[in-house]
Amino acid sequence: MADSEASVIQFAAQLLTRAPLLSFTFLSFSIILVYLLVNETIRYRVRNPHFTGPPGLPVIGNIRDIRFHAPSKFQEWSKEYGDVYQIQLGNIPILVVNSAAAAKELIGGNAHAVSSRPVFYTFHKIVAKTAGATIGTSPLSDDLKRRRRAAAAALNKPSVNSYAPHLDIETLTFIKDCLRYGDAGNRSFYPMLLIQRVVLSMVLTVNWGTRMVSSDSELFKEIIEVEGGIVKTRMTTQNFQDYVPLLRLNPFSGDSKQAANWRRRRDVYLNMLDNDLRERMEKGIHTPCIQSNCILDPEAKLSRQDLTTISISLIQGGVETVAGTVSWGIALLANRPDIQAKALQEIRQFYAESSDILCDAHDQEKCTYVAAFVRECLRYFTVLRLALPRSTVQEVNFRGKPIPAGSTIFLNAWACNMDPALWRDADVFRPERWIERPDAPLFTYGLGYRMCAGYPLANRELYLLFMRIISCFEIVKGSEVDVDPVSGTDLPGAPGRKPRKYEVFFRPRDKMRLEEVIEKKETESEVS
Repeated sequence: MADSEASVIQFAAQLLTRAPLLSFTFLSFSIILVYLLVNETIRYRVRNPHFTGPPGLPVIGNIRDIRFHAPSKFQEWSKEYGDVYQIQLGNIPILVVNSAAAAKELIGGNAHAVSSRPVFYTFHKIVAKTAGATIGTSPLSDDLKRRRRAAAAALNKPSVNSYAPHLDIETLTFIKDCLRYGDAGNRSFYPMLLIQRVVLSMVLTVNWGTRMVSSDSELFKEIIEVEGGIVKTRMTTQNFQDYVPLLRLNPFSGDSKQAANWRRRRDVYLNMLDNDLRERMEKGIHTPCIQSNCILDPEAKLSRQDLTTISISLIQGGVETVAGTVSWGIALLANRPDIQAKALQEIRQFYAESSDILCDAHDQEKCTYVAAFVRECLRYFTVLRLALPRSTVQEVNFRGKPIPAGSTIFLNAWACNMDPALWRDADVFRPERWIERPDAPLFTYGLGYRMCAGYPLANRELYLLFMRIISCFEIVKGSEVDVDPVSGTDLPGAPGRKPRKYEVFFRPRDKMRLEEVIEKKETESEVS
């Protein structure tokens, strides 16, 4: 035996000396083979044996199958594997929830057990390294609970009611910009920049007490570009290094370098906005806002890191979800003059005794049809189609199948909102459904303990914007507008789905009267 071992060693030494290239190739192949065998063993062992799912490829699992419009693919797979099934993205097994009933049972019925978030390498380890993760993306901790309490207090309905003057100013500016950019209805244009400005300015006003007055501002352009880039680092199917650990060893990784760049650029404007507010507070000239209220409240006990987490949560939620929903809604109005006409009729009846064509900013979503239109936009288009992932903090049981602590769960909000068991005509845009069933579930903001804390503010913004848009303008197509939520999507692989670029005319219903009202409102604002 000893002689045979010596012979093998001697042969290997001779091979290495006489054929180094062949030896290197053999060694490399052996290392790769061993890695694959070990990795596949690990991948197999971490799967939940109680759930089936679509087969995947070695190393990457199901990543290739869901790179484009994953929610639709998940919905398709549910027909074969059931409402809740298992996929594998690289080394991570994931349970996907695809129906309203399953979501209510698994997530709604186990609020505490599914209250955490999984940690992903690109976003949590690189982007969030300095400013931290948003409230929505942070794993469960005492710090998170403190931040959520502060955010909930700042974003509950009474607080949102107090922001009505800010909503008034920002939506007034939006109407004025639509009048100007569209040359009083004579020129069609793509309204996304104006939408992003009004949403971002609302966030800056409520959070820092400062406005974003123009979409031409360099700060506006920087925030929109950086936040859009950061959102991509949270994309479920694009950051392979989140799921395949071997890729993280690549020192030339473009994903890592770009993520670090987004982080550095974000830190610059966050510090600038924070410092600007603190300077105004020292001079006693600041406008009350979430940040100043938290700083001055001794009972809040929030660190600067806590305040930053709240700030980036508001920016991400507004720029992504609200802006996308407004863009889809305007496109829909241009394609559906019947809905536009009915909404206008309801608005005119609601304000029958008032000549205020801008509609009252303090109106708390009392115009039923427009409120239903907003909810239908949120359902039908579901901008964030995969809700932020959940992570279990303790074992739960779903229909007799155990799900251990530390499991990752995807809520397919798109599939839940389009569930035929919930809606007989789910694929039809019909605002009336929310008047017929006002208490029906809406999954766009998630559900349970970790649903979006900012939804009351988002709903009020959307409501007032559409009240004023419909009241002041007739929206007419200036180009072809595809409002199908799948075929009309700009970037199918993006986490936040926006419509493809389109143009519309904003034609004033009464140009002279609108100009008079805008001038009057601006004068009153300057006096106050």
